[in-house]
Amino acid sequence: MANHRIWAPWRLPYVRDASKDSEAGCIFCIKPAEDDDEKNLIVHRGERCFVILNLFPYTNGHLMIAPYAHLATLPELDVETTAEMMALAQRAMVVLNQAYDPHGYNAGLNQGRVAGAGYEGHIHLHVVPRWSGDTNYMPVLADTRVMPQSLEDSYKALKGAF
Repeated sequence: MANHRIWAPWRLPYVRDASKDSEAGCIFCIKPAEDDDEKNLIVHRGERCFVILNLFPYTNGHLMIAPYAHLATLPELDVETTAEMMALAQRAMVVLNQAYDPHGYNAGLNQGRVAGAGYEGHIHLHVVPRWSGDTNYMPVLADTRVMPQSLEDSYKALKGAF
């Protein structure tokens, strides 16, 4: 059997920082405060929450919905913010259906480091489009993701649809 490798050098910064909190601060606070949504991959801004592409996606179109308020847990969110987060998840799935036509979705919150939260101090909801036969098994087998589209192209496909 041949030994195959899929090179993913873009993952190195993530791997290096995966076990520690970002020294630069909370991305869910810093990025929306900047005035460059394209650079920061923010595809939509709501009143209480915003939608941002995941910099290290599982699949193309992997979005995160976060409140502007720096809160760590779902119970800390007020009813209005929680409602907007869910409404944006619904809208995200409509937009992703139009842009990518996925076969299904994973959606969820990782609350706390033990639950897989990369930024445990700021609650956020992942919306991950899925396809029959997608390569999402790669992270389990080889800590590698195979992405057929760049983040810049994903941004362009989704920004206008919101």
